[in-house]
Amino acid sequence: MDFTFTEEQQAAAEAARGVFAGVAPDTVPSPSLTAGAVAEDFDRALWSRLAEADLLSLTAAPEYCGAGLDAIALCLVLREAAQVLARVPLLEHSAATAAVQAHGDEELRSALLARAGRGEVVLTVAASGRTGHDPAERAVTARQEGREWILDGVQTAVPWAYGADLVVVPAHTAADRTVLALVPRLHPGVVLAEQISTTGERLAELRLESARIAARDVIDVDGAWEWLRDLLATGTCALALGLGERVLRMTSDYTSKREQFGFPVATFQAVAVQAADRYIDLRAMEATLWQAAWRHGSGAQGALPVSGDVAVAKIWAADGVRRVVQTAQHLHGGFGADVDYPLHRYHAWAKHLELSLGPASAHEESLGDLLAAHPLS
Repeated sequence: MDFTFTEEQQAAAEAARGVFAGVAPDTVPSPSLTAGAVAEDFDRALWSRLAEADLLSLTAAPEYCGAGLDAIALCLVLREAAQVLARVPLLEHSAATAAVQAHGDEELRSALLARAGRGEVVLTVAASGRTGHDPAERAVTARQEGREWILDGVQTAVPWAYGADLVVVPAHTAADRTVLALVPRLHPGVVLAEQISTTGERLAELRLESARIAARDVIDVDGAWEWLRDLLATGTCALALGLGERVLRMTSDYTSKREQFGFPVATFQAVAVQAADRYIDLRAMEATLWQAAWRHGSGAQGALPVSGDVAVAKIWAADGVRRVVQTAQHLHGGFGADVDYPLHRYHAWAKHLELSLGPASAHEESLGDLLAAHPLS
């Protein structure tokens, strides 16, 4: 078995490292010192550089000016983005365009994909539901009238909503089917209310009040939402991995220079053991991430559906990223809480990712259900 990345995937990661090389994680005020949002908008300059490097069109087919790459390439780029806390809707935008590529009709693909790849149109996804605990597709109802769909409901904690042009909203019909509606941010019947995440970024409660969306902007294909939801979850695991790797590297650098009793604290057995445990966490997060991304991108069959591999990746990512940042704070001592040092920002972003993923116990329950429904021989 060959676990190496393809040349195209490695090239995407290399391009991402070049774009993110000059990005500092503290270019906006600290969320610890800011009552409201740390910024009104995402990093537009960085967004433009991502577009120029063709990193916003990774998954689009060549006929839509894309690279035609898969979920693994996207996760490699997201991993690099998380290491510098890149303030861009890269995951949501890329996952939404990938869903349009995979499930949208030709009219929608032609109208959207090339422009999205150039960064001219920004997409995000409403995936948290009404409360953050219920299924997102149950939070909004959709009914069709002629050539329009009418949406009613509320989605909470929509990331980057104030900077996006379109929000992909899952909604359920009276026939208990799920559709994906591409809802313009500025549109009759669409109301945003500001929410602030643990990272200090602006989220939005999205309220839909008889919002009428043209049928051409609605993906009415069975399985489209489940496909998009799995890709979002896998991409979030990639962000958690990249963040965790950067935090462990920061911890290693700090403990190798910080001395007590005339020796670097990294040489103390208690410190080394904790760092080694977190390294094991990261390697488990990495292995399960690539398994989930490969299953999602390739469509390969397995003992369990793709959602089973995604659940395993989420279990490791949710618990792993929390353990990594907690250990980092402990080994940094009081220095880890210094707002002039970026570790507290990584801690805030890790908490946001953990909440986005949901508790590991919930994924363990989902995995148990899948195992019960698909007994392993």
